[in-house]
Amino acid sequence: MTDQARAPSTRRKVLEAMRAVLSDDHSYERGLATLRDLIDEVARDEGATRLCDLTVALSLELAKALEEIAQEQGLAAADLAEVWFAD
Repeated sequence: MTDQARAPSTRRKVLEAMRAVLSDDHSYERGLATLRDLIDEVARDEGATRLCDLTVALSLELAKALEEIAQEQGLAAADLAEVWFAD
């Protein structure tokens, strides 16, 4: 499968993953279970390369969201990421 053919599928999986996490404000566990099922499905049915594609796509979408939030708050995106992911 070419990279161009994979792109729509990866974007669809990214949307599915985000929907799983955001789907039910009252049941974090259910959203997490749905996300884990999706990740397991990709790993099982599509292999490590596709799982890597999904991970990269999710990271890029997160970075875009952080950039937008940082811009709205007048912060550098890297600084906001540092705060969000601090232990």
